[in-house]
This record gives sequence, C-alpha cells and structure tokens, in this order.
Amino acid sequence: MEGASDGFEVVTSEGSGGEQSPASSQGKAVGEAGDPAEKPLLPEPAGTAQSERGWNQQSPSQNSVLPESTEKGTMTVSMIKDNGTPRKTWPNFENQEYFPGEVIQQDYHMPDVITVRVETGSNSFQEVVVKVERPTYNKPFLGGFRNMSTGVEFHNAGSQTKPKKRPDKGIQLFSRGTQTAVEKNTRQQTRNTTSTQMTKTGLYVSNMTDKLITPGKYFTAEEYHKRRVEAVIVIQKYFRRWHAAYLVQNMKEQRRLRLAREAQEELQKKWEKEEKLRREYKKKLNPKTREDFELLYHDLELWMQEETERINRTLTGGKRKAALCALLEEETELIACIGMHKLSANLENQQKAILHFLGKCAQPRRWKAFDGKITEMDTQNSLRGKELLEIYRSISTKDIPKDERISVLLTLKWTVKEHECKLTEEIVALIDREIDLMSREVKECNLEGLRKRICTLFLQYIKTPEFNPQVAGLIKVPQDPLTLYKNVYFCHSCEKYLPPSEFPIPASSHTIGRCRSCYQLDNEARKREAYFKYRLILEDLRKSEVDYQDDSKIVFLVQLPDMQYLIENIWNCRSALSACSDLYELVMVRWDKQHEWSPWNTILLTKEEADAHLKLCNLQKYY
Repeated sequence: MEGASDGFEVVTSEGSGGEQSPASSQGKAVGEAGDPAEKPLLPEPAGTAQSERGWNQQSPSQNSVLPESTEKGTMTVSMIKDNGTPRKTWPNFENQEYFPGEVIQQDYHMPDVITVRVETGSNSFQEVVVKVERPTYNKPFLGGFRNMSTGVEFHNAGSQTKPKKRPDKGIQLFSRGTQTAVEKNTRQQTRNTTSTQMTKTGLYVSNMTDKLITPGKYFTAEEYHKRRVEAVIVIQKYFRRWHAAYLVQNMKEQRRLRLAREAQEELQKKWEKEEKLRREYKKKLNPKTREDFELLYHDLELWMQEETERINRTLTGGKRKAALCALLEEETELIACIGMHKLSANLENQQKAILHFLGKCAQPRRWKAFDGKITEMDTQNSLRGKELLEIYRSISTKDIPKDERISVLLTLKWTVKEHECKLTEEIVALIDREIDLMSREVKECNLEGLRKRICTLFLQYIKTPEFNPQVAGLIKVPQDPLTLYKNVYFCHSCEKYLPPSEFPIPASSHTIGRCRSCYQLDNEARKREAYFKYRLILEDLRKSEVDYQDDSKIVFLVQLPDMQYLIENIWNCRSALSACSDLYELVMVRWDKQHEWSPWNTILLTKEEADAHLKLCNLQKYY
C-alpha cells in the first residue's frame, strides 16, 4: 500500500481481509509524519483499536463511544456528533513528549458508565447514559496498521458486541469435531518410481514388466444400475432365506423349551399330588398324631354312610335291620381297633415327649456372636440335666443284662440319696426291692410294674426344681399356685381348669367354649371330620400372604373350622372357574391383590388358575 510508505505499515492476518478496512481505503492515517525508516511489525492478536482516519470515514449516524483495551498499547477515541461536525476526543497525555504530526499513545482506563450527547433535532440535544460492558474474551485479530514512528497500532475491524449465546437446553452437549480428529493419509508418490522415457536410437528401455491392457465391454449407466439391482435382489433372497430359517429355528427352540417346561411342571404337579396321597396313606396306615386318627375316623364315617345307603337301597324289613346291626357291630370293632392303636401311639408319643423335655434340660446355653458363629457354654445346671438324662435312659431301657441293671440301679440310688425327702426315700425303697427280687431270680415279666413305678417316680424327681434347677423355666405348671388363677380357664364339658392354649377360639366366637380334647372327642364320636386337606390350603394361603409383606392379619386369625366352612358352604369345594373338586389341587388366593386377604376378598381356584388370576391388573375387564 502507499500509506505504509508514509509512516504506516500494514499489519495483516490470514483470512482477516485487511484490504477491506477503512484505513486501507484511505492510504494514510492521521498524524503521518513519522520516520520512513521504521521497521515492519509482525501481527499480534492483542486488543482492538481503530485508525483515526477510519473513524473519520464513518457515517454521521454512528454516534457511539467505542471502548478499547489499553493493555497492549491501544487507545480510546470518542466521537460525539456536535452541530453536524464529528469531533475527535483524545485523552490527556502526560509524561510523554508531544511531536506535531504524530499520534501519542497513553494508558487510558475507560469508566464503567459514560455519557453520550446525541442530537435529536435541529438545535436539541439529549444526553444518554451508556454502560460499558467489559469484554470477557480476546477479540479476533484481523490485521490493520501500525505507525512506524510511534508504534501505535490501528486494527482494521473488531466486534464490540457480545457474541450470540446458544440457548441453554439443560443438557451438556459435546461436538464430535472437538473430541476426535479424523485423520487421513494420502500418498503423493506412486508405489514404484517410473519414468516416461521411451525407446529411441541409442537408448534401450526394457518392456519385460509392461502389461497389455485391453478395454472391456462398455456398458451404460442403466446397465450398471440394473446389475446392481439384480445383485441386491440376490442378496435379499439369501438374507431372507437365512432370516426365515433363523426365525423358524428360534421358534422351534422356544417350542421345545416350552414343552419341556410344561412337561416338567406336569411331572412336578403329579409328583406333589402323589406325595400328598402317599403321605395321607402313610398317616392312615401308621397313625401317630391326632390328625392321623382324624383321618381314620373320617374314612370310617364315609364307609359307614356308604354301607348304610347301600343297605337302605337294597334291603327291606328284617333283613335290613339285621344288616344294620351287623354293620354296627363291625363299626364297634373298628373303633376298638383304632382305640388300641391310639393307646400305643399315645405311649410312644409320651415317651418321645419326655425325652424331648429332658433333652431341653440338658442343652447348654447358646448365643450368637457378631460374626454369626454360635457359642455354647455348659453350666452347672446343664451338666446336672445331662447326668439325669443319661440315668433316665438307662433306667427305661429294656432287655439289658442283670449286672448292668444292678449297676444302673445303684447309680440311681446314690444320685437320689443326695436329697432327703419322702420322694427319694420311696425311690430308694423301690430300688432295694428290685435288687432283692433280681437276686432271687424273679422273672423280668413280673418286674415290669416295679420298673415302671421307679421310672415314674424318678421322672417326678427330675421335674422338681429343687433337684434339677434347669427345669424351672420349662415346666408348664408354675410353682406358685397363685399365678394359676390369673391365666386359667374352666372347661364346662370336661370340668377342668386349663391354660388358654388348650382352648380353640373360632373367628365367630364371643366366649371360650370347650377345650381341644372335648372338641376332639366330640368329633370322633359324632361328626368325624378331617381337617388335613383344609390345613394344607390354609398353610399355603398364609405363606402367600407373608410374601405380600403388607401386614395382613385376618388370615392368621382364621381357624380350620372357619376354612372348612368357607370351602364347603361358600365355594362348594369347587374351583370358581373350572369346577375342579380335588382339594389337593385347589388353593385360596386374593380376589383383589391390592387389598389384604379376607373372607369377602378371596376366591378358590386351582394352582394354574391362581397364577393366571394374580397376573391380571383389571379384574372387571377380564372377567
């Protein structure tokens, strides 16, 4: 440029367009009287400034104040249009020599608020308060001029407004271009260094590696696209065939798994039913508990009803009465047989209960540590309980040699002699009598009563807290008789005073009625009902209610007679959907699973139907 030779040099940057700036269009800047021997300046991206001549070229409507950074030798020029004549305002220069014809640069700090005088009419002006916003970023350097005498830089362009901000979407966005750089290597040289030298006179070039290329058949764009379409169709055919085979194979595998699962469920269901029937048959064949004898009496009642109905249907007159009498005698024999089994089972259960009770007396103290391990500690009382348990087992054992029996009796004698009372004296007297009879070669069958009496008195000795302190917390009858009056009830049927645990309380009862023994005796004599199947249904119901974990309470108050009434009288022992009457396959679940179980929020279904019912969300829609 010409202006650069008169005291200014052009400062450019790549892509800034310095030739389009106002300063470049003028050719010279204000104050050009510098030394023509000034050195050129390299571009520096520092601050923003405007050339004086460029400002003088602005339109009259540009009435503004342009703050500029003074950190790197820039200056601020204010323009106020006054009477239609642009007026340049320069800061006061201090500590610098003033040379005519050159621009003097001085540090100047723009205030935060300035006042601008703007012409609003022919002779009217208005002062406008302008708030200066400090730039928070470095402005782009787009080239400009620098005075070679003073070193003042005049930049071509620079934005003084804030950059447009993107709207905040509430999500932190990242550009892929700022995270990863896609690089591509391009070779500028061929693989092999070749030449275009040709054979001529005096020069031989070998053609051994040359290739003869023959052009192929030319085909049009339509033929090219047609070949591509045909290739795509072939690919689609093979893909669809593979996809269809894959779907069929997947469906076959799902079908195989489903059939295997259904077969396994069917086998499990069949096994569970057979197990229940086998359990019921075992209970009837070898009855041990109260529930087992209920099943026997229930089957006896069913057999009696069938026989009575058959006799009434087939016989009349005297033959009918004779058949009924024979049936009654047969029933009496069966009841007696069941009673004998019951007596033997009671003796066996009583012996097991005694050993279980003595085993509790001999257990050591146990507690769980912080790491989950169980710690046991034998105390003086537990050791005493173990000693008495071993003696009782030895005394109650039958068919032992004579010498061992005498040794056991002597051990028992010296054990009970530690305490002097009427009970121990009686036990010692019976022991001496048995030893005397054994020395006289008395048969063992004649000693059974004496030995049972010794066992009974020794068991009474063990249950006395003065002789066995460990038993104090296990006996049902408290030592203080006054405490019995606070928690005991009277049974009007058997006229016994019993604890509350011996009285069943149905959900609809308001008073305490008969005890469990009286209910059992009445059931064996008249009703002969069996609650085994109802108990299984009630147990399954309570387990399912525990899994809900919604603090259900009503189901734990329902007793077996209540469950029997619901199943027989309300649901008629049948499923509500399939009318299945096998109680081993029926379960009772909630009608609306959002509310706790209750007699008015229940339904009787099979297990498969119950699983499907509990999966329903809208009962009114599906039913």
